[in-house]
Amino acid sequence: MLFRAQNHTGTSVLGYATSRDGIHFVRRSRPVLWPQAPYEKNGGVEDPRLVHIGSDYYLTYTGYNKAAAQLCLAKSPNLAQWTRLGVIIPANKGRWNVHWTKSGAILDRKINGHYWMYFMGDAAGENGANQMGVAYSDDLIHWTEPLDHPILGHRVGMFDSRVVEPGPPPVLTDKGILLIYNGADDQLAYRTGWALFDKDDPTHVLARSDKPVFEPQQKWEKVGQVPNVVFVEGLVTEPTRWLLYYGGADKHVGVVSTQLKYSEIKSWQPASTRSRVPVALTQSRIASASGFFRTTEQPAH
Repeated sequence: MLFRAQNHTGTSVLGYATSRDGIHFVRRSRPVLWPQAPYEKNGGVEDPRLVHIGSDYYLTYTGYNKAAAQLCLAKSPNLAQWTRLGVIIPANKGRWNVHWTKSGAILDRKINGHYWMYFMGDAAGENGANQMGVAYSDDLIHWTEPLDHPILGHRVGMFDSRVVEPGPPPVLTDKGILLIYNGADDQLAYRTGWALFDKDDPTHVLARSDKPVFEPQQKWEKVGQVPNVVFVEGLVTEPTRWLLYYGGADKHVGVVSTQLKYSEIKSWQPASTRSRVPVALTQSRIASASGFFRTTEQPAH
């Protein structure tokens, strides 16, 4: 796992942790990516999303230098040594973006001869910020926007009325391209939704959740650096379960498990039979403590 951490000055770096079961993690003592490039200095590196393509790992992340936040790319053969590939969606330009860019979620294979990525940008106008765009590339470095408007915008009065931000890299299913995304309402409470795109035309939205499938409930998801946040960025798919890794109140890292079939995206199940406390949507959360994970009922080990 790559995770964002901050030092005492608030500068963000990316750390590296390993696990045998996807739940109990041990962190390395030093970060694997930290601010070095001019577009990262003084602010940091944030918002990591990982995708495995060919023999390499590609990392999209936000480079923030306190003047602008921009969507960047890095490449690694082993997750530990990274080569920066630069800014891939610049700030303050684009077919519809007028300010910052963040949160690139890349599909791990080509469709119609192109790689496809969903990202967040800022449209012009009142409440235009923090909407989702789409771009395609032949080489993962040079990207083109096919649309002159966001592909997923805000919805008044709903859980994503203020922010529509990609989560983990999308997954190609028999029903289409499934993207889990993060939405925030007018009170900036973050919840999790999903969108389904046409697998033959990734710019065409087939379906979108009307209600969130995951929301803050535990104390450590409601109280922290930013209150009332569950923010999904990582995904591991297994035959019998999917593990989604998320930030809780911008302070902890958690994981939620779902017995998710590709065509069924509303059935969230407990991660462990040891979890006996009933919660909405039958979610089983796991909180972080000192670099290890624990269930909400048992101490870290």
